[in-house]
Amino acid sequence: MNIDWAALASVFGVSLVVTVALVGLFSLGIVGLAKQASATTSGSPVRARAGAYACFALCAAAVGYGIYLIVA
Repeated sequence: MNIDWAALASVFGVSLVVTVALVGLFSLGIVGLAKQASATTSGSPVRARAGAYACFALCAAAVGYGIYLIVA
């Protein structure tokens, strides 16, 4: 059995970067929803909610694309 270590390292690196990016994006969405409650005095709660929903939509799109790549 011959293992292509360069390809394995490439897959590991890409999956690590995508995982960190996805978790970070989801965290930004949660922070946006948390800021929505305190945004009534310092800003627009609608913008905070819209930004949070955009983060969650991007997370859902990334997960959907990953599932598409696995199935196709």
